[in-house]
Amino acid sequence: MRRCLLLGALALSLASAQEVRFWSAPNPSQTQFWEEMAQAYREVNPDVTITVTPIPESPTSEAAILASLAGGTGPTISENIFIGFGAQLYNASAVVPLNTLPGWEELLAARNMATAIETWAFPDGNFYILPIYTNAMLFGWRIDALQELGVETPPRTYSEILEVCATLREQNPNRFLLARADLLSNVWWQRWFDFFILYDAASNGAPFIVGNEIVADDEAAVAVFDFYRRLNEAGCLLTREVTTPFEVGNSIWSQLGPWTFANWRENFPELQLGENFVLTDPPVPDEMPAGEPVYTFADAKGLVIYQNAPEEAREAAWEFVRWVFSDPANDLAWFETTNLPPTRDDLGSNETFAAFLEENPALVQYAEAIPYAVPPIVNQNFADIQTALSEQGLAPAVRGDKTPEQAWEDAKAAMQALLGE
Repeated sequence: MRRCLLLGALALSLASAQEVRFWSAPNPSQTQFWEEMAQAYREVNPDVTITVTPIPESPTSEAAILASLAGGTGPTISENIFIGFGAQLYNASAVVPLNTLPGWEELLAARNMATAIETWAFPDGNFYILPIYTNAMLFGWRIDALQELGVETPPRTYSEILEVCATLREQNPNRFLLARADLLSNVWWQRWFDFFILYDAASNGAPFIVGNEIVADDEAAVAVFDFYRRLNEAGCLLTREVTTPFEVGNSIWSQLGPWTFANWRENFPELQLGENFVLTDPPVPDEMPAGEPVYTFADAKGLVIYQNAPEEAREAAWEFVRWVFSDPANDLAWFETTNLPPTRDDLGSNETFAAFLEENPALVQYAEAIPYAVPPIVNQNFADIQTALSEQGLAPAVRGDKTPEQAWEDAKAAMQALLGE
């Protein structure tokens, strides 16, 4: 009789146990974080097993996810989702609208991300991705080089930068303001780090696409094209491939992400914030007032829950997500493990992160920029759209083959054609 009772209890336990299959980014530090979270969660929720596996890269993580969903072998939940790929999943009805799940508003409040989440809305008004980290893009200036030119304060506007450009060409014609060969390339994702970083600043974060319509701020887009054209015309752009131009001083201005500094600590320890470089917001058109927040591009990714997972697994996955992100200590563990800034409006002011940011001062401005960091466009045709932006717009404008106005009109027409009239 006792044996039967034990077997019955074991069977009941196995029946109530729930597995959540979690695909982490193919990045060892991120996998490490999620494995640690899964273990900690198991200690307080022994009936739930979070099985963490890196997303296969065959040939890309996005392709692996799509193949697994088509084959019925997909995960319950995965991270490493940027909003453009999220649009593909959304159009395929493959992901759960997270804002319809219990505790959504409470999670946003607990994680203090009411502002940062706004730009993650999909065309139907729902939120299918919970952003985990936001790499707000900033610019670095070699202040040692600026001081040699007699410039004490890093320039803020396009005209101020062009003045520095003119001084640089006069005093040191072998040095460039900006080295960026990708300005002339058609690699779609490079537009995040040259066009969109300036467009988001010039437009105050205005949308670029809504649904299937280009709604971009025309004046801001033309201004970005014209700024790069004028830099190139003045001889301040280096558009051939070179290695570490900013680090070795061949150029004095560069876009920088927060991932930069771990590499610098190892390979360029002489580069020290406040000594030979500083960080600034993206430049803005001359008419934009000083003292206002400046928007920028966000290299940001998050997690989704998949519709085809069993309902019990989806519910367990959501409870796990809420448990992780309702505690700022877990965001601190993420930050320390990955060096990727958590998507929180209070990252720069919450005492939980103060000691870590004090030890890593170069990350402070990135933390403060998160509320004004705009993720990529929400459209499944993101690659084709940004390729058209390159081929018809940015590259010919920079080369001077088209006026900025004509380049934008051509790019806009080509992008709209991809979206449908």
